[in-house]
Amino acid sequence: MKKQLLGATLFSLILTAPVSAVQPYRKAAGDCKIELKQDTLTIENSQIKRSWLWNNGNLITCKLEDKRNGLAWQLRNNQPDLSLPGEEKEGSEASIRIEEVPASLQYTHHLRATVEYKAGNLQVRKILKIYPDCPAIACELYLKGQASQKWIKALDNPADLQNIEKLTQNSQGGNVPVMEQLMLEGKHWQLEAVEFFDVTDRFNTLVRPVHALSYRDCLYRGNLLFAENTEKEAGFFMLKEAPTSNVQLYYPGGDYLVSEGTFRMVGLGVDSADIKTDEWTKAYSYVTGTFRSGEKQKRMALRNYQMRIRPFLEDRDEMVMLNTWGDRGQDTRVNEAFCLKELELAAKLGVTHFQIDDGWQAGRSANSAYGGSFKNIWDNPDYWTPDPDRFPNGLAPIVKRGKELGIEVCLWFNPSIQHDYADWQKDADALIALYEKYGIRTFKIDGTFFDNKLAESRLRSLYNRVMEATGWKAVLNLDATAGRRGGYFFFNEYGNIFLENRYTDWGNYYPYWSLRNLWMLSRYVAPQSLQIEFLNKWRNKEKYAGDKFAPSTYSFDYLFAITMAAQPLAWFEASNLPDEAFPTGGVIQKYKTVQHDFHTGYVFPVGDEPSGKSWCGFQSVKDRKGYFLLFRESNEEESFDMDTFFEPGEQVEFTPVLGAGKAFRSIAGKDGRIRFSLSEPNSYVLYSYRVL
Repeated sequence: MKKQLLGATLFSLILTAPVSAVQPYRKAAGDCKIELKQDTLTIENSQIKRSWLWNNGNLITCKLEDKRNGLAWQLRNNQPDLSLPGEEKEGSEASIRIEEVPASLQYTHHLRATVEYKAGNLQVRKILKIYPDCPAIACELYLKGQASQKWIKALDNPADLQNIEKLTQNSQGGNVPVMEQLMLEGKHWQLEAVEFFDVTDRFNTLVRPVHALSYRDCLYRGNLLFAENTEKEAGFFMLKEAPTSNVQLYYPGGDYLVSEGTFRMVGLGVDSADIKTDEWTKAYSYVTGTFRSGEKQKRMALRNYQMRIRPFLEDRDEMVMLNTWGDRGQDTRVNEAFCLKELELAAKLGVTHFQIDDGWQAGRSANSAYGGSFKNIWDNPDYWTPDPDRFPNGLAPIVKRGKELGIEVCLWFNPSIQHDYADWQKDADALIALYEKYGIRTFKIDGTFFDNKLAESRLRSLYNRVMEATGWKAVLNLDATAGRRGGYFFFNEYGNIFLENRYTDWGNYYPYWSLRNLWMLSRYVAPQSLQIEFLNKWRNKEKYAGDKFAPSTYSFDYLFAITMAAQPLAWFEASNLPDEAFPTGGVIQKYKTVQHDFHTGYVFPVGDEPSGKSWCGFQSVKDRKGYFLLFRESNEEESFDMDTFFEPGEQVEFTPVLGAGKAFRSIAGKDGRIRFSLSEPNSYVLYSYRVL
């Protein structure tokens, strides 16, 4: 990684601009530009341009342009983008601050405008962000002061048209806050609304898309909405940066209200009662972007933005992690001798990160095999220090041996949930102390549950404090397996997502299930931000007797290959592996030489949905080069014509990196199709490619 400045300075231009201002205010950086001129605010780069009527800060969108494709929508918005029940339509005491934010460990380079205004006794802050060569504009939303009325009124039955009509009143006096809205011309809009599910201990289908035509008022669920105008052959997307729909705060029954050319994003995750007079309360954020018609184009537009949220750095964010909890030993074996032995075996496998799960600490959690509790953790001030019996020398010998072997030692941590994380500062101090004493910077954050704004805000404060104290060198593996948590689009700036618990002990680890979850999510979520597990296939064979898709029917190399598009997680005790497992270490070592190059592309699913019998995989798109990771599951087809992200007629050269494939050249056919071949069922290949 190139050296980067920590705590990078924000280059600011602070301007106070009432609606009557005639003096222009402007700042440019690269292809990004923000300008307030007379009564119009414009934010643009080489791909997108959006214009708002200033309206004393309470912005009203008047134009949206897709510059790359030469298309523009004149909007018919007659009210502010942000409409809060009972609040004034026109702002007052408005100001704008324009900043260039340089690249750092925290940020990718971008330009931002902070707009503040008052609506009665309520203060609003919007931080609008635009990134170079990115077809999207993001917005963070903060509130302070006092609202004029309660905002949230529950929707009793979303199928009741009368209730929908109440929601779609012009929002001044309507039942829910509207955080973003576009009123566009045309009736011919094809919609894709995508709902997501975490709580993966319960759910095993994590994505639910709905395809529809816009018509009369309809309420759609999901963090993501694509809207494509078939007359103009172009469209836009809205991304709600919030937890999944089924766990959002103050959820109004849906995320998008759509009627012909009118699109509203609803539900701020904040009620008027949450707002304080002396500090800002953060609502959910949102992103709006443009794309040219076509499945590939809209996926690329969304992914372009997603890769800007957190700098993706090789020596911080890439990992092949070993966590021993997957063998269900819980904390019965965790001690210094065990960890030292695991490190030696992890090195043979090519592991880069060794994470000690629950059991390293002096306190006993509710997950302990010996009994314990998460209640009143801080009654024991030594709870989050190394257990003196298991680790009489602390963690120093473990960390020292890890460094000698080139393995980073990581830990599990469960924040103190009681009283809405009232002890968040103590939790943060405990993590910071582990970083300062041992250099440990990667923590699995487990057991979180935020069912109100105070708990959510305190968790964010905990994470921010840890990140700032470590200079944004830390990585938080945010567990998404249970409880009301952040999902796939919330808290993305802090690290990656620990996706699922699967165990051979319970007979619920099936390799194609994990591949399917990753494949389905990767259409909408950058897979390199997810941890995907592979397990010890030799354990608990009897629990899968006669099962065609049992883990033991696949090679260990294949099980690891399933995780390559993500962050691989070895979910087992290495000391339980047989000798025949360790040659896979050679595969892992080879994978690590291309891991970051693979992950810095836009990685999307290709082929058919994994079923145990499909042809499927992933393409990493990097200009005129990239990678294909392909799987022939248990089927009789030695070859398969696969849709790709190539243009028809392009000639492509494929070079095998890992697996069973052979080098070849091919010309892309209709829909970019390429014929791939693998001679054996349940085999894989990782190709690098270049377009000639």
